[in-house]
Amino acid sequence: MGEHTITIIIRLAFALLAGGLIGVERAYNGRPAGLRTHSLVCVSSSLLMLFSVFQWKLLDGAPFETLRVDPTRMAQGIMTGIGFLGAGVIMKEKFSIRGLTTAASIWMTASVGVIIGMGFYLAAGISTFITLVVLSSFGWLERKLPSLKYARLKLRIKGKDVISKDEILKLIEKHEIKGFSPSYHFNNETDSFYYQFNIRASNQDNLYKLEESLRSIKNIEEFSVIPTGD
Repeated sequence: MGEHTITIIIRLAFALLAGGLIGVERAYNGRPAGLRTHSLVCVSSSLLMLFSVFQWKLLDGAPFETLRVDPTRMAQGIMTGIGFLGAGVIMKEKFSIRGLTTAASIWMTASVGVIIGMGFYLAAGISTFITLVVLSSFGWLERKLPSLKYARLKLRIKGKDVISKDEILKLIEKHEIKGFSPSYHFNNETDSFYYQFNIRASNQDNLYKLEESLRSIKNIEEFSVIPTGD
């Protein structure tokens, strides 16, 4: 078995291990791209970089002027293709977006594969470890960090029982919530006023308390509080 054969086997096996470790974490958390996806992404990225590294051997006898040794061009092509794969796991549900972390993990897995294909084992190993730490631990930390909660409040009120915009804003502010960008219109067919506000709270519990208050107001026939990203 030649020296290059051993090198190729080691790099592809390392890529399989690195991608598999990241994929196991994603599969455990029930994400759409799991063990198989991340393993294949890492191995394929490493495989394509191996072609760039060993093209002198693979294309032995080819005219010298036809060979271009530029691994960065291969890496750019890999990452462009991975962008389409990452986009496939991002899902929009009403005003929320899911799958961004999994898309980022696929991007990172491809980067690790590229580095392994070039033979930078230390960098690849450290990057894999960092990725696992971020995916497994930073979610808990992110939930503990204080953050503003944004939502869109919609109300439907019968015309004869109309509540003014200022009264609604006072009710919102009573629960330590900021209301802004108000809009409203009247529908003749349903004889109802429709209000819409963007709201911002520092605590999710404040939104729940606002919902309880809105349910207790008989004049309000219908309302919704829809989380948004900003």
